[in-house]
Amino acid sequence: MSKRVAILISGGGTNMAALSDGMVKRNVARPVLVLSNERDARGLERAARRNIPHSVVCHGDYRDRASFEAAVLAELDAARPDIICLAGFMRILSPDFIGRYQGRVLNIHPSLLPRHKGLDTHARALEVGDAEHGCTVHLVTERLDDGPVLGQARIPVRPEDTPESLAARVREQERGLYPAVLDQFARGDRRPVFRTHSDCRVC
Repeated sequence: MSKRVAILISGGGTNMAALSDGMVKRNVARPVLVLSNERDARGLERAARRNIPHSVVCHGDYRDRASFEAAVLAELDAARPDIICLAGFMRILSPDFIGRYQGRVLNIHPSLLPRHKGLDTHARALEVGDAEHGCTVHLVTERLDDGPVLGQARIPVRPEDTPESLAARVREQERGLYPAVLDQFARGDRRPVFRTHSDCRVC
C-alpha cells in the first residue's frame, strides 16, 4: 500500500510540485494534503492543478504558536499522513508538534548540513569561500536543521557565483534530490542518498 504524504508549504511550491510529480511517477507514495500557512502561496495553485487536496492555516490568524499548531495538527489528523514533507514551510515547529510525528517529518535545507544552518545559506557559503555547496534532506528533530541526514546533493561553487546564481543551481538539485529521498524513505530504506555534480547536467 502506498504511503500517504502531507506537504507543508509557505510559498511557490516548486519542491511540492517535484515531490507530487515524483510520487505519481514512482507509485510508492501519494500526496493526500498540501497545507500552507500563507493564503497567497502560489503552491496552492500548483496543488489545485494536480487535484491534490489543499488547505490554508494562516499563522497570523492565531494568538500564539500553540493554537496555530493545534489547527495544523487538526488538518493533518484528518488527512492521516504516514509522512510529512516540509517544502519551504517557513515556520519553526515546536517539540510537541515534532513529537507527534516523530521520525516521520522530512525537510530540505539549502546547504550541506551541518554547515550553514538557518537562513542566508548561499551568501554565507560564498562569504567563507566554500568550494562546494548544495542541499540536504534530513529528518526533523527538536533542534533546528539538525536531524539525521537522508540525502545530499553537491555542486561546485564557481568563481563568478552570486548568492542568486548559487541559489538557482541549488534549487535545481533540490527538485531531483527530495523526490528520490522520499521514494526511498517510503520504501523503508533509510540509507542516505548522495549526489555529486558529476551526476548533474545543469550545475
